[in-house]
Order: sequence, then C-alpha cells, then structure tokens
Amino acid sequence: MSTPDLIFTEESSIFRAPKLIPMGKNDVQKIILYNDQSPGDIIMLTAAVRDLHRSYPGRFLTDVRSRCPDLWLYNPFITKLEDSADDVRVIPCKYPLINRANQWPYHFIHGFIHFLNKELKLAIRPSAFKGDIHMSAFECSQNSYIHDLTSLDMPFWVVAAGGKWDYTVKWWSTERYQSVIDAFRGRIVFVQIGHQNHHHPPLRGVINLTGKTTLRQLVHLIHHAQGVLCPITGAMHMAPAIPTRGDRPGLRACVVIAGGREPPHWESYPNHQFVHRVGMLTCCETGGCWKARTIPLGDGDKKDSEEWLCRQVTDGLPRCMSMITPEEIIARINGYFEGGALNYLTSSEVKAIGDIVGW
Repeated sequence: MSTPDLIFTEESSIFRAPKLIPMGKNDVQKIILYNDQSPGDIIMLTAAVRDLHRSYPGRFLTDVRSRCPDLWLYNPFITKLEDSADDVRVIPCKYPLINRANQWPYHFIHGFIHFLNKELKLAIRPSAFKGDIHMSAFECSQNSYIHDLTSLDMPFWVVAAGGKWDYTVKWWSTERYQSVIDAFRGRIVFVQIGHQNHHHPPLRGVINLTGKTTLRQLVHLIHHAQGVLCPITGAMHMAPAIPTRGDRPGLRACVVIAGGREPPHWESYPNHQFVHRVGMLTCCETGGCWKARTIPLGDGDKKDSEEWLCRQVTDGLPRCMSMITPEEIIARINGYFEGGALNYLTSSEVKAIGDIVGW
C-alpha cells in the first residue's frame, strides 16, 4: 500500500478499554461523519454508525455526508445536523486499518470502527457481520421489477459483470460471465446491473438494467434478489446489508469472483462463496497484492504507474483471475441449489420469463 503502515500499540487496539471524551452525565455529542468514497465503503460506514449507537446508546447524535445518500434513507441512527453549528463536530472518516489487512485478522467492517475508536476515544464493538441498510415498510411492500414484467413473484439473481475503470484488476472477462449465464439457461434468470459510466459490457440472456437504476432502486432490486454474482465491489457488501424478504428470511446467496487482490478475511462474509487465489501465486503468497490495474489506461491516474500494475497477466486478465474458470463459478452457484438453500425456476416461471430474456 502507498499509505503509511499503522503502528500497533495497546492504544490503537480496536477493543482497548474505553477512554471516554469528558462529558456531563446527560451530555450528548453531536457529530457529522464525512466520507466521499464509493458505495462499498459507505456500507461499511453504516455498520460503524450502527455499532457506535449500540455500544453507546443515547450518547451521540450522528449525521453523515457522503456521495450515497440513498444508503442512509430510513436509518434510525441519523439525525439532521448543521455543519456550522458550534456544538457539532465534523469528522472526515477513513480506515487506515486496511494497511494491516494482510497481517491482522480483521474484516473491512472493523475499518471505520477502529478509526472512530481512536478519534473519539471509545471502545465500539461490532454487533453484526454486515452493513446496515434500512428500508421502509412501503418499499418492502412493493413488487420486484421481475414481478412487474411477468406478474409472477419469481426468484432471480443480480449480476455485476464489470467494474470501475480505476481498478481493472478486479475485472473478470465478459466471455466467462457469459459462460456462467448460459450454463443456467432455463434455471436462473439474471438481472445485469452496473453504473453507466463504468465497464459493464452487455450480456446475452439476461435482463439488462445497466445504467438504468438509481442506487435506491438497486437496493430494492437486491432486496428481492435470491442471489448476487459479482467481483469485489459494492454489490457484495449490499448482499448481506440489505434486508431479506419476510418470506425468504435466510441469508442472501452471493458468489464473489475475487482473485488475489485482497485477503479473503478482509472482504468475505459467512455465507458467501468468495472465490480467491490468495496463497497460490508468488504475488499474493502472503496476502492480497493490492494492485489496481492490469494495463495502463493513459488517463493520468497514478494507478497507471508500475507500482500499481499487475505483474502477472494471462489472457488479458490478472493471473489470479484467469485461474478462476467459469466451471468453478457454475459449481459455486449450483451448490446453493444442490444443498437445498435455494430452488431453481419452475416450469411456469421459465415460460413467463423465457421470451423476455431470449430463451
């Protein structure tokens, strides 16, 4: 990593004994948490806000400033505060714990918690292994997009088959995604998602909503989804953070094509299939390589420099991603069905959706 390493001391431990900010017995601290990163990062911040309030009930009023206000809607821990108020403290939030991700046994969910513990002299503890996205009763009562198309409440998977331009190392090939989609023809309907300004080549045999949803509409789509297929991206963090439907109370399935960029313990969730190659290659033998790009893009970004480029490229992919075959991903998805956690489409559902997806 290009940022300095943390120095591990008792003072910087996540679970040190609390040294609270001096306050009167009934005082309440007002803080605004600021972060302008991507949705996946903001979902981790939602977890930190939840756990701050669960660890210190009644001690804080919190507001947030981020590029993803849709992820904070209906959040019971958010109170509208004014930045300029004398009794409000604005805290730019980050997670330097990532600099020790290869060495220490912590998950991304600890990142902002660790930071706030140091910043506020607290001992916040994680209370759930997921982010904290809330939905209104009205949202939950609304039919899924697939139901609106077919008049049937059929299960479906969301697929993000691409990624942002700044981290091309996370991409798998479109052809390989297509092989996975084709393998489940007539058994799983996939809905393709992605930001219109990112790299998301269209797949065949899917319902393509790339560039057609707001972030809040994506929350509603994943709420109804049976599973998620994606690389390391915001969708994998949304999968556990978004409430499941009342009639499908189990954990949402998710298969993540991860490669060797990030250590699995930092990113993966308990019920996810996190397909990685950490430990199998010299470049990620002792942890994630944390590289950014497969080839330079010529966009002036520092990630074009040698320091950030993958040094083992095979068939246009990082070797760790090239080693992951469509057959392995097919098997991981199929495992949810073979194990009985999920069911494939019924014949009537296949008939209803077939013409729409081109089966």
